[in-house]
Amino acid sequence: MREWLKALDKADRQAVGEDIAYVQYKWPIGQPRVDHLRGPIWEVRSKLTQRIARVLFAVEQSEMILLHAFIKKTQQTSPADIELAIKRWKEWRRGQDK
Repeated sequence: MREWLKALDKADRQAVGEDIAYVQYKWPIGQPRVDHLRGPIWEVRSKLTQRIARVLFAVEQSEMILLHAFIKKTQQTSPADIELAIKRWKEWRRGQDK
């Protein structure tokens, strides 16, 4: 997630960061900024300069866990992107149980 953010140009990185901060401050919120995907996975929707970004996250005890991010290329979020977020969520939870 961090590497993906670093690869964005400054304006896009700032837009994504502001959207994440907004969601953290206003949680729980809904569309158009946030949408529920499946199970514990939600997405932050960010409009960038000439494209659209998505940051997939979960919430645990008022904590927002950023799991995966990508530039949107199709109308629907790819099942592979959702599965990757779920996998990372499970790994994060296992790490919390230790």
